[in-house]
Amino acid sequence: MAKHSDKFGEAATRVRKNMDMDARKLAAAQELLGARTETETVDMALDYVLFQRDVFGALDRLADLGGLEAPYDRRRAPRGRVAER
Repeated sequence: MAKHSDKFGEAATRVRKNMDMDARKLAAAQELLGARTETETVDMALDYVLFQRDVFGALDRLADLGGLEAPYDRRRAPRGRVAER
């Protein structure tokens, strides 16, 4: 196993994997992510999944605390002057 630095400068343990995957999905993801290599594509996709976990966890904690007021809820009375239609 090789040691490299991740995007946060922390030591990251790298492992070599042989994966069987859909070549079209890999190519589409590589283009979408702007990755230079297939390895970078998979690494970026994994980063995205972990980021989603963090975001959804934060949203769950926010909801547990009572959430946020919906700023564009049409049922609420307008706060200021509204242009006539």
